[in-house]
Amino acid sequence: MISLAEVYAVVLAVVFGAAIGAEREFNGKAAGLRTNVLICVGAAVFTIISGKMAAGHADSLTRIAAQVVTGVGFLGAGAIIQDRGGVHGLTTAATIWVVSSIGMACGAHFYLLALVSCVMTIGVLLGLGELTMSLQRGKKKRRPPEPGDQQI
Repeated sequence: MISLAEVYAVVLAVVFGAAIGAEREFNGKAAGLRTNVLICVGAAVFTIISGKMAAGHADSLTRIAAQVVTGVGFLGAGAIIQDRGGVHGLTTAATIWVVSSIGMACGAHFYLLALVSCVMTIGVLLGLGELTMSLQRGKKKRRPPEPGDQQI
């Protein structure tokens, strides 16, 4: 039987996944709103199921949680693309990874941890994105000339 606390955990996973996913969607990333919600909910549900299945067997609970982390790692790896211009998708992969941890926190009824993690993640995605772009612009201005560059 499902309890009200478990329903609450899944609803919070939807809310937190949507909050992070909305930022990703707004910035045109492949893993947007729906993807982040589904990852967060899935991690919460797997955590709830593992808690019920492992009742009385604490070591089983940690093994199931470890498998969730491993599975999400494969999702994140699929988001990383390497091409001649460098590597792309690392932030998307990291977001997938952290969203799953927020879902697991919801499923384990660690609601304050999930909330703080969600707020901090959105802060990093919004605030540090601008800082990163500013630093990269500065780096391009200071790069030494390469052979063949025109000197003015």
